Amino acid sequence: MSIPVIGITLDSEDPGGYSNMPWYALRQNYADVVVASGGLPLALPHEPDHVEDYVKKLDGLVVTGGAFDVDPSMFGATTRHDTVITKDRRTLFEKNITEAMLAANKPVLGICGGQQLLHVILGGTLIQHIPDEVDNPLAHEQPNPRTEAGHTVKVTPGTLLHRIVGTDILAVNSAHHQAAKDISENIIVNALAEDGVIEGIEDSRYRFCLGVQWHPEYLISNGDRQIIDAFVNASAA
Repeated sequence: MSIPVIGITLDSEDPGGYSNMPWYALRQNYADVVVASGGLPLALPHEPDHVEDYVKKLDGLVVTGGAFDVDPSMFGATTRHDTVITKDRRTLFEKNITEAMLAANKPVLGICGGQQLLHVILGGTLIQHIPDEVDNPLAHEQPNPRTEAGHTVKVTPGTLLHRIVGTDILAVNSAHHQAAKDISENIIVNALAEDGVIEGIEDSRYRFCLGVQWHPEYLISNGDRQIIDAFVNASAA
């Protein structure tokens, strides 16, 4: 069996820091976990005109997170919270390649901001700033290190996620100020935080379409490893 090629979307940064020219960025653990699960990671520069070329070479796609937000206009919002920061070329590329991978019925895993984008692509809307819309919210931007749990989520029985992790409660890390809000008829909510914030989604029309609000690439639980394993295995099928 050939090794499945897993595309991983990159972040983009303005000049400064690493380089005085614009540069791409990716935490190494995104690639490390794919390799450990038997996949071959392929970093994806933001080239919207070459989406179809990428899709032909990919067996699966990881849409990563980052310190930015989905443009509220993408889900029909008429206002924009002051905290919203967008990266338009990155989002355009990620939207196009996610839609193309789903159209080809190739596995997609959305992580944190990638889950939020997947939610919008599937017809959902977003909470633009959790503290303004959720009563007594948890610290979804946890103060402790990302290598530790920030809170737990309740996993919905009968979902793909539940079949993967095999548990009703999962400890997760948390690094987000936005979250999934309204769902479409195609979205299945598979995980909820104690404050009611949606922490995971899936769409059963596809053979593997999963989004999680936390960062399983940190492997803080056995469930995180099972998520990556299941995704890579689906990509190899």
